[in-house]
Amino acid sequence: MKHIIASLFAACIAFAAYAQQSFITTPYLQIGSHPNPASMQLIWHATDSNDEWMVEYSNDGTAWKKTAVPAYHRVAVAGIDAHRVYHATLAGLIPGKKFMYRVNRNGQNVFNAEGQAIKNPDQPYRFVAFGDIGAETHDQRLLANRAFLSKPDFVVVPGDIVYEYGLISDYRKKFWPVYNAAKTDTSGVPLMRSVPFIAAVGNHDADSRDLDKSPDALAYFLYWDQPLNGPTGKEGGTLVPLLKGSDANRKAFLNAAGDTYPGMTNYSFDYGNAHWTVLDADTYVDWTDPELVNWVANDLAASKNAVWHFVMFHHPGFNSSREHYEQQQMRLLAPIFEAGHVDIVFNGHVHNYQRSYPLRFLPDKKGTLLVGGKDNKTVRGRVVNGKWTLDKQFDGKTKTNANGVIYVITGAGGQELYNPEQTNDPDSWQKFTSRFIADTHSLTVADVNGKTVKVRQVSGEGKELDAFVITKK
Repeated sequence: MKHIIASLFAACIAFAAYAQQSFITTPYLQIGSHPNPASMQLIWHATDSNDEWMVEYSNDGTAWKKTAVPAYHRVAVAGIDAHRVYHATLAGLIPGKKFMYRVNRNGQNVFNAEGQAIKNPDQPYRFVAFGDIGAETHDQRLLANRAFLSKPDFVVVPGDIVYEYGLISDYRKKFWPVYNAAKTDTSGVPLMRSVPFIAAVGNHDADSRDLDKSPDALAYFLYWDQPLNGPTGKEGGTLVPLLKGSDANRKAFLNAAGDTYPGMTNYSFDYGNAHWTVLDADTYVDWTDPELVNWVANDLAASKNAVWHFVMFHHPGFNSSREHYEQQQMRLLAPIFEAGHVDIVFNGHVHNYQRSYPLRFLPDKKGTLLVGGKDNKTVRGRVVNGKWTLDKQFDGKTKTNANGVIYVITGAGGQELYNPEQTNDPDSWQKFTSRFIADTHSLTVADVNGKTVKVRQVSGEGKELDAFVITKK
C-alpha cells in the first residue's frame, strides 16, 4: 500500500510539473467581444511552439464538448520572449450555472477548473469592484483574498490594472500571480480561472505610448478580451494619442494587438439586468468632442430597458481628495449620465474610498484645460465648475430611492493610500461627498437582485466600512 501511495504522489507531482511548464500564464476567463449568458472566452499564454491544444468543457460533469481548435495571436515585442496568447470559445453554457473545463496539450491533460457562466436578467448576482490594484503590496494580496472569499460572479477594475507602466513584465510579476494563482495562499488566489475580470484603462495602463522606451507597454491590448462596440478613433485625434516608436516596434505591437487596438478602451455590455458603459477617462481624451459624447448618450439610450445602469472609468469627476482634485474632466458627462438614468458610476485613480450623495450637475460650459510638463504641452486635466443638486434625503437605509447619480471612488485596491488625514476631517470634503475613507485599503461588493442593489465597502480583513441600498419602484 505504501508503494502505491508513493507512486500516486509521484505521479501527482509529475503532472503538476508538466502542467506548470505548459503555460506562461494559466487559463483565465473573459466575457469576450460579444458577451452573452451562454458563452465565455478562455485565454492562456504559452511558448511560441507548435503544440496541439484542445479544450473540453461540460455543464454537468458527464457530457463533454470540444471547442473549435483554439486560435492564437503571437506576441513578439522587443525584450520579451515571443509567446502565443490562445483563445477558445466555450459556447452553449447554461446561464448562471457552474461549468467545468479542461485544457489538453499534445494529447495530455494539463489544466482543470470550474467556471461560472454569465447570469440572465432574472437572476441575482454579485460583483466586486476595486481599482489601482497591481501594486505588488501586502494590501493588494489581502484584498485579492477578500475578493475571492466574496464569491463574486465577476470583478470590475476601474483602471490602473498594473503599475507603473502597463508592461508585459508588470503583468507577469504583479497581476497574474495574485489574481490567477494556482491555489489560495498569502501570495494570490485562483479567481480569474473561475470568473471574468472586466477592466477600464487607467493612466498607468495606457499613458505609456513610446514603444522605443518600453516595447512591452500597452499590454492591456494584448491580454484582455472585451467588447469592441465603442468608438475607435484615430491616432492623434480626440480619443487616441500618437503611438511613438520605430517602425519595427510599432509593427510588433500592432501585429500582437490586432483588432483590440485602439478600440478596446470605450465599450459597453450587459450583465444580468444591468447595462455597463466603460470609458477611457485618461487626460489625452477630449470629452468635449461631440462625437464621443453622442456615443455615450446613444449607448445609454439604447439600453433603456435595463433595470440598472452602471458606468465605469478611471479618473473621477467628483473627488474630495486633495490629490487629483483638479482632474475634473469627466464632470462634463454628468448631464449625459443623468439623462441616461445612470445609477452608479465607479471610479479609481484616487487611492481611497469616497461616495457621493445622489447628485445632478450642470457644468459651466467646457471648463478650463490645464497643461504642464517640461514642454508646457502635457494635458493635466480640466477644471469644470458648475452647479450641483444633492439628494440628502437619501440615506441608503430607510430612504433608498436615489434622485441622481451616486459616484463611488473605489481606488484603495492596493496602492499607497491618498490623503488619509482627510478621513476624519469632513470640513475638508466637498459638499457632494457623503462618505470618505482614506485610511484603509478596501474593495466594493455589490449584490443586485431585481430592483434592489446592496453595496458594501469592505476592508481586506472583512470589516464593513460603508453600506447603502438603492431600490427602484
